[in-house]
Amino acid sequence: MKSRYKLRRSIAAIIVTIIAALIIAAHPDMQQPTVSPPEAPVTEAIQGVAADVLETLAVKGRAPKTDYARTQFGDGWSSELGCDTRNVILNRDLTVTAADEKCRVTSGQLNDPYTGKVIAFTRGESTSDDVQIDHVVALSNAWQTGAQGLTREQRIQLANDPLELLAVDGEANMQKSDGDAATWLPPNKAFRCQYVARQIAVKAKYQLWVTTAEKDAMVKVLAICPGQELPKA
Repeated sequence: MKSRYKLRRSIAAIIVTIIAALIIAAHPDMQQPTVSPPEAPVTEAIQGVAADVLETLAVKGRAPKTDYARTQFGDGWSSELGCDTRNVILNRDLTVTAADEKCRVTSGQLNDPYTGKVIAFTRGESTSDDVQIDHVVALSNAWQTGAQGLTREQRIQLANDPLELLAVDGEANMQKSDGDAATWLPPNKAFRCQYVARQIAVKAKYQLWVTTAEKDAMVKVLAICPGQELPKA
């Protein structure tokens, strides 16, 4: 008797499953959407004319800033062969540099692209912040324009990518904060074309989008330098 009861229950369960499948097939809107994992960002910098590449970027509104934190892009600077990213960029962008045995740049001279000033850099508690490393596409802006869809490893790569980084005047960097091209541009007008081109290069490489206001500001800047090429790094 028990075996017959179990058999009837099994048959009933199979019938219910078949009916449910038929209903879902007849009404596709009832199916659960599948979420595809984000595509890996381009591993090499995209080359070309900045204005042309800008036209390939998606234009959307900013996503919510929910869950944004600097740690979403790694716990500070990455380190490779004993040199962290900050000192790699200082060594790249400063001239007449000196470094200690720990690969830390202790002095140098910066021809600041943001202000046009020449800054004498000396490492120290009260002087190190005179020169800061700017994320050209602010990380919070990146988060709100697609980076939250990247993997953590990809976001760490973005935050430490030389293409995304410039040694600049500390005060100008603080003024910029998390602004995009629509809300902040370098006071040094002669550098604005290169600045916008670098932002476009970063966004293209990591498949980020631009807002309407951001794109309009970029188009306006590039109008005076239509042949501006994207930087290689």
